[in-house]
Amino acid sequence: MPEAIVFDLYGVIATHQPQEAKRAIERLAGIEPGDAAGAARFWDAYWALRPAYDAGQPAAEYWRAVAGRLGVSFADPAALARADLESWTAVDEEMVALVTELAERGHRLGLLSNIVADLVPVMEERHGHWLRRFAALTYSCRIGVAKPDPRAYEICARRLGVAPSDVLFFDDNEVNVQAARAVGMSAEVFTSPGQVRRVLAACGR
Repeated sequence: MPEAIVFDLYGVIATHQPQEAKRAIERLAGIEPGDAAGAARFWDAYWALRPAYDAGQPAAEYWRAVAGRLGVSFADPAALARADLESWTAVDEEMVALVTELAERGHRLGLLSNIVADLVPVMEERHGHWLRRFAALTYSCRIGVAKPDPRAYEICARRLGVAPSDVLFFDDNEVNVQAARAVGMSAEVFTSPGQVRRVLAACGR
């Protein structure tokens, strides 16, 4: 039976970028509406360079790297960075309610998220009422490594005061789930709040 339940943030409790927010980012990046090829190149560069940003790279360096890969110069990189942060702030209220319920039932909860440094204070200001329910918040930007690096899982477990084998982990990314299992965690690919409830019931939790 797991001693701690750990959740990924994005794609589990917080939502991925909505389409309208992505279109706004594309406009700030100088991509013309309807330029599907240009948008695809932008997002390829955005994601290819994201691991260093998640692990603590300053925002200005990240956006310079994206521009460099694309061979362009962004007109207002600060506005681009702000729009990007805003695109990552929405949450699934059903999952927030589940986190609150689990905490009130006495479960030891942890969060393990690949997240950029500038986004942490934004999320904690807007969502501190439920983020405070976690016994440990493990952010990639503050530990210098990002999932699926095995060190991220080990640090998370250590901060919770348990062995990796005592953790049940939920993430929407199969690669991250497999990495968690490789360090000894029980791990599931997240699909819904109902799935979490079913898995916990099967564990006697």
